[in-house]
Amino acid sequence: MAEFTLKQLRYFEALARHLHFGNAADVCAITQPALSMQIKDLEEILGEPLFDRSGRQVKLTNFGMEVALRTRDILRATDDLADLARATGDTLSGRLRLGIIPTVAPYLLPTLIRNLQSSYPGVDLNIRETLTPRLIQEVSDGKLDTAIVALPIDEPNFQEVPLFTEDFVLVRPIGEADKPTPAPAALRDMKLLLLEEGHCFRDQALSFCSVPTVRPWEGLDGSSLSTLVQMVGANMGVTLLPEMAIAVEGRAAPVAISRFPVNPPNRTIGMIWRRSNPLSQRFTQVAEVVKRSGEQMQKIPTDLAG
Repeated sequence: MAEFTLKQLRYFEALARHLHFGNAADVCAITQPALSMQIKDLEEILGEPLFDRSGRQVKLTNFGMEVALRTRDILRATDDLADLARATGDTLSGRLRLGIIPTVAPYLLPTLIRNLQSSYPGVDLNIRETLTPRLIQEVSDGKLDTAIVALPIDEPNFQEVPLFTEDFVLVRPIGEADKPTPAPAALRDMKLLLLEEGHCFRDQALSFCSVPTVRPWEGLDGSSLSTLVQMVGANMGVTLLPEMAIAVEGRAAPVAISRFPVNPPNRTIGMIWRRSNPLSQRFTQVAEVVKRSGEQMQKIPTDLAG
């Protein structure tokens, strides 16, 4: 009986994830006909169809769903074996797949990349910027080694390492620069501009301001902090900004930035990885580089903040 290969399982996993032959082929860096042939060979070896191709969309069969669950475990265990070998080296080297949330990436990465390259010249750094739920899933599946997120995550299979805490500041139109900073309770009655659904920063802002999920000005959400600041500069409302973003975003539009004098909202930035990852000790060392990078950023003057 013929035996399937790890390569075929990786092709299958890509197609099971994307449910699109073209997209899966692009991810696997092969042609679509080659991918189709490999999937067909795998189905013949297993003796059951993995995908239902009868409709417009590719779907996993019931058997395919079961195989997909087991395939993730097999590929993750295979990657762990490779990481086990890397863990025996004197220092971290090879590929490091690092995830990071969008409200941190543009501001921390320039300093972090420079520090990582200096500390680990043998590392091939791969950056993935996306929302927290996707980062959690991809770290869990072994597609990412570690991720920089806002804590807590509260996943029992994850190691969470707090790195630094930063305050949020209030961003208002420049014409309100001389006005006192409103109390958090007052923000619920203002046009508070938020990131779109899925961003943890949105949830943190709603919690701090006690703003209901459904608001009369629904539709004034943005996809990035930069967009929110531009909207404030156009007198469309107010928003909150993490402290690390002041130096970049505070100069990009005519806005006034002020700190909350008492009990300012804040967030803790940290790193997560699977506890079972053989490189766990190495990631603890990487976390120190991330922490140092964050501390360096916090020393950058933010004179726009009152």
